[in-house]
Amino acid sequence: MKVLLVNGSNREKGCTNRALEEVAKVLVENGIDYEIFQIGAAPIRDCIGCMQCAIKLKNNTCIFDDDIVNTLIKKASECDGFVFGTPVYYAHPSGRILSLLDRVFYAGSRVFKHKPAFAVASARRAGTTASLDVLNKYFTIAQMPVVSSSYWNMVHGNAPEQVESDLEGLQTMRNAARNLIWLMKCIELGKQNGVEPPKNESGVRTNFIKI
Repeated sequence: MKVLLVNGSNREKGCTNRALEEVAKVLVENGIDYEIFQIGAAPIRDCIGCMQCAIKLKNNTCIFDDDIVNTLIKKASECDGFVFGTPVYYAHPSGRILSLLDRVFYAGSRVFKHKPAFAVASARRAGTTASLDVLNKYFTIAQMPVVSSSYWNMVHGNAPEQVESDLEGLQTMRNAARNLIWLMKCIELGKQNGVEPPKNESGVRTNFIKI
């Protein structure tokens, strides 16, 4: 089993990464492989709704091959669980991780389907719950089980050493990691015993405004 930890901060070793490292500790203790995927500081093109990934490609790739989006989709296809971390900017996730996830989930939602995930938010003070709500919506529309913890998945601090003092925040990361591992193992055990993911209906798209 493998978990992909996505660091949505431009700082490779900042507060968001410190939260993900706490998750990684528990994964290692339980023999789960992991990778931290750093989105970096380079600009990320946002989704323009061209529909080419759905109309022409149909192979879990975005037509704008700028390395990061299709690389993330490829890595996700090989993983069993996910953690998406973001810093908080104006009570919202970073614009860069949203541009990334808009394209990743539209072009490659099939590689995430029925795989468990949770989001992590890092802030100096506030805006964390609003940011978590935004990221969780990607999971729910992709039919992913959302993993909970013993508190909301957030850490506080203006620098990694300050996050070290957020003992409850780090505890929440560890508990979320344990719940993620448990759910991945339950899903795997179910598959081994013939319990397959549900086959969902598709094709119905109803507009709210009708002429």
